[in-house]
Amino acid sequence: MALSELRHHIENIIFDLDGTLWDPMPMSIKAWHTALNGFDCIKNPISEEDIQGILGMQHDLVGKKLFPYLSKEQQDEVMNSCYVQEVNDIKESGGVLYHGLEDTLKILEGKYNLYIVSNCQAGYIEAFFEYHGLGEYFKDYECSGNTGLSKTENVKMVIERNNLSKPIYIGDTMGDYTAAIGNQIPFIFAKYGFGDVPNPDHNINKISDLRDLL
Repeated sequence: MALSELRHHIENIIFDLDGTLWDPMPMSIKAWHTALNGFDCIKNPISEEDIQGILGMQHDLVGKKLFPYLSKEQQDEVMNSCYVQEVNDIKESGGVLYHGLEDTLKILEGKYNLYIVSNCQAGYIEAFFEYHGLGEYFKDYECSGNTGLSKTENVKMVIERNNLSKPIYIGDTMGDYTAAIGNQIPFIFAKYGFGDVPNPDHNINKISDLRDLL
């Protein structure tokens, strides 16, 4: 089914955030380096590849992957510092919005209700809205930092509490694809993001491609 034909089968659009609506890498790298400089227990510097490798991962699982040599208590302390620094940095300087994002949201909002479900920490989506002024386009949002749940469960939560009919999920990782499949809803793969989804039913090369849903 062509993307343009999908518009007849959806009424609501749920977005992932990182790698789908914006590129957080420059902000994240700066924030993590700032936060980790305060910990003598960190053995090796965090690289861009390290951070890119955890984008889309449920936020409470990241510490175990990046710092397996630390105790759970140390992991939690380090990760909380990084997450707080990220939120503060977003509020101060934002991130890199994908080209044409706001124009695309403005157009889509005229036909669909828009939502966000991300595996980020609490306060991250709110900071994104605050700095970039995009909150007005979204009816609701959820993240694992608020609920402690998986993306599949959070997508389900947003669908149920908003009584959504014919929703679709848009993201850039296998975790996003799994969340869509777990809720039995269509998935659009953002090829320009950070992940890889083999043989998706639908994909976009840039955020403005979503105008084909009109």
